[in-house]
Amino acid sequence: MRITRPAYARVNRPPANDVFSSVKPVHRSGPAAAAVVVCASVVLAAGACGGTPQAPSPASCPQHWGSDKFGDWVPDTSGVEGAADSLVPGSPVGALICAYPGENAQPGHFPLAGSRTLTGQATAMAHDLGYLPVTAERVDRACTLVGGKMTNYLVRFAYPDGQALWVGTAEEPNSCVTTTNGTVNTPSYVGPSVSAVYRTGTWRLVQRDDPCGPTLGRRGQNEQMVPEGPVKVRVCRQVPVAGSTPRPAAGAEHGEQEARDLAEALNSLGAEPGGNTCQGLSGAPREMFYLHFGYAQGPPAWVRIQPGCRPSVNNGLLVGDLADGVLDRVVRLAPPG
Repeated sequence: MRITRPAYARVNRPPANDVFSSVKPVHRSGPAAAAVVVCASVVLAAGACGGTPQAPSPASCPQHWGSDKFGDWVPDTSGVEGAADSLVPGSPVGALICAYPGENAQPGHFPLAGSRTLTGQATAMAHDLGYLPVTAERVDRACTLVGGKMTNYLVRFAYPDGQALWVGTAEEPNSCVTTTNGTVNTPSYVGPSVSAVYRTGTWRLVQRDDPCGPTLGRRGQNEQMVPEGPVKVRVCRQVPVAGSTPRPAAGAEHGEQEARDLAEALNSLGAEPGGNTCQGLSGAPREMFYLHFGYAQGPPAWVRIQPGCRPSVNNGLLVGDLADGVLDRVVRLAPPG
């Protein structure tokens, strides 16, 4: 579900998502190019290449973002096989990225500012986005309310048979964005990655540096707390210190047997769809555990355990409560507090 934001506190911070100031035309050398300026794969709607300004046709990029949401909108759903199970299924051969910058305090129908066409990078981008966890449900999340610049993005993936699939996402200061293909959505935040490929033309999925924080997650987390086949697990313990600020988590890594046993225990819980919110218990300890399950291929899955909260277990898409013995097992695998 979309979070209703009553007001934003405007802060003076560097506009990390100002992707337009650094987009530059590519100048081709040689006699035939002496009077020609080529904008490579970036098209600016305002016409930054000199000469007559040219905007992409509406058939390529909608001229306005058609929603007041942050991400979570596409102009059309797709009939591509697998779109109900994966954010980007199959192997597209190209992608068109459309950018709509604005302010998050005034969400609305931002105008198109530019576009970039990808060819060689589209397959890698689709592969990584296709591994993200997805759900047809709307996920509740607690969001901060920092005001500032944001950019909505549409990505149109083109397939060899002529079909296409749209993905809508955004980069905004609170990292609280829903990414959707119109059929399923993910709470995984990919805004910085899409901004980077729009700016540079090179795709790289941006992951958090903290080895003990939540990751972007893994496909299948909407069906099981831990998807099948982990080969290792990192168990991190985070303990608050005097006041409300927790000290950095410490992690301990374990092998395949421990990973599979712990995954089996977590998957035996009575999980149900839910987000990353919970209700703290009065007087309960505020200790928290993050579990990162690694796989032979693809990204890790994550689970957060908060013994003093209800529900006490979540993976971003599913929630559940601890059963007898599961917390003891986690505590044994975690580093000392």
